[in-house]
Amino acid sequence: MTVAKVADVVSILESWAPREWADSWDNVGLLVGGMDRPAERILVALELTDPVLAEAEAWGAQLLVLHHPPIFKPLPALRFDRGAGPRLERLVRAGIGVYAAHTNLDVAPGGVNDQLAAAVGLQEPRVLKPTGEDRPLKLVTFVPRDHVDRVRKALSDAGAGVIGLYAECSFETPGTGTFRPLPGANPYLGTVGELERAEEVRLEMILPASRAQAAVSALLEAHPYEEVAYDLYPLQNPGVRRGHGRVGRLPQPMRLGELAERLKEVLRVPALRMVGDPERVVSVAATAPGSGASLIQAAAAAGAEVLIGGDIDHHDAWDALDAGLAVLDPGHFATEVLVLPEVARRLREGLQARGLAGEVRVAESGTGPFTFC
Repeated sequence: MTVAKVADVVSILESWAPREWADSWDNVGLLVGGMDRPAERILVALELTDPVLAEAEAWGAQLLVLHHPPIFKPLPALRFDRGAGPRLERLVRAGIGVYAAHTNLDVAPGGVNDQLAAAVGLQEPRVLKPTGEDRPLKLVTFVPRDHVDRVRKALSDAGAGVIGLYAECSFETPGTGTFRPLPGANPYLGTVGELERAEEVRLEMILPASRAQAAVSALLEAHPYEEVAYDLYPLQNPGVRRGHGRVGRLPQPMRLGELAERLKEVLRVPALRMVGDPERVVSVAATAPGSGASLIQAAAAAGAEVLIGGDIDHHDAWDALDAGLAVLDPGHFATEVLVLPEVARRLREGLQARGLAGEVRVAESGTGPFTFC
């Protein structure tokens, strides 16, 4: 089995959370290392800390996949005797690359925002602050009858065929395809130089534009023909909105204090900060993982009664109360770390689907900077 390279890992991650989805101020992508380097051991963590780096060195990791970019602002100097410099020096000396998926991972389907919304149990969550829209396409291809199920499954695994709560949605139309293999061809059916008529199925599936490259790659891999005929059509259907924050109904109305206790259990935090009356009954919640203060007004405007997010400061809390919004703040780390198992899962499945050797592990040493006492 071929050993994965950094470029393979980047391709898998960016087919899920494209770099162009990141906010304009962000710094995402490969920050340390080279695309052609091996990535047989990949450690996934929220951010680069001394314990995470020590774990990577001890395990022999070749690539760190992080949420928080360790190089964020332009570096006026690269000093190895202060600040983050010593960690960057250790990375380079150990040959460990760093890839960061930050705000692009926040807004990706199944990314940071969706993970927190799912943990809270939001019903039918919708985007709180849209940053873009993933326009739909229709992929049409022509497949021999005995390969239709295989091709459909491959396209589905690549993100095609999802309509609402239904997966593997497709339409099949039987027909006859014609082709004449030219000299040098190695046809699956037919003979070089002779016109061939083949019973085929026209297979149609909808997919988000962001999944087009992955879907076409999956199609070419699963299809038996040497040359695969396919079309991609832009559609006028509404696209899937992406963006920051989520808002939806809780599974049932509950007291704010009760919701706080539930969050402590789900997010595995011993305590959190509460703004508002613990006896207040809430039924609509907004989630804002990481730094949630910027979404206070959006949450209130969307009809939320409580905002669940991190990094709420003194003045933010008063702004929330003035807007009629309660706040539960479990911290920046606790609201984002939920995404790490999903990152690792997608990497493992992506490498396996490509027949590449690579071991993926979620860092055990990752913690936030705060302790409770």
